Amino acid sequence: MKQEHSAIPQDGAHGSALAGKRVALLVTDMFEQVELTGPRQALQQAGATTVIVSPNPGQVQGAHHDSKADRFDVQAVLSEARPEEFDAVMLPGGVMNADTLRTSAEAQRFVRQIQEDGKPVAVICHGAWLLVSAGMVEGRTLTSWPSLADDIRNAGGKWVDREVVRDGNWVSSRKPDDIPAFNREMVALFGAHA
Repeated sequence: MKQEHSAIPQDGAHGSALAGKRVALLVTDMFEQVELTGPRQALQQAGATTVIVSPNPGQVQGAHHDSKADRFDVQAVLSEARPEEFDAVMLPGGVMNADTLRTSAEAQRFVRQIQEDGKPVAVICHGAWLLVSAGMVEGRTLTSWPSLADDIRNAGGKWVDREVVRDGNWVSSRKPDDIPAFNREMVALFGAHA
């Protein structure tokens, strides 16, 4: 438990850094739970409003690797979610979650619109699959779970093996162990965008 909390600034320095900002947490069933809960806590502590966006209403299933974990209430259905109502998007990983979302035309449309509007994108682990399938990684430098490296390179991106990478309006990380660095850079990136 202590490790998860250490990812969050304790000194209050970021307490209102993201006040007034709305961040979409885009997931479907079997997302890697800690890759949603850790960043969500950091965003909320920095003053942001977070909204779980998913293709289906009701609840969405979290996972610890390939085992079911907790269920979370869906706060906005993807088909009705409007990118212009959000200031940023965060994409957790989880193999099944990411593999399903990457084939969703609505999910691709959503992240492409966020990008076209110049808003920040935060992505961790397998979440980058959606950016690949949406045709967004060409010319970008990012990291991810290592098994995505070939997909990213084949799509024209530059894959690097680092705990966190910032490239323009993107921040990316590889895995749950990177969450403290991911949270720090994500809050800084989101706060730097008006």
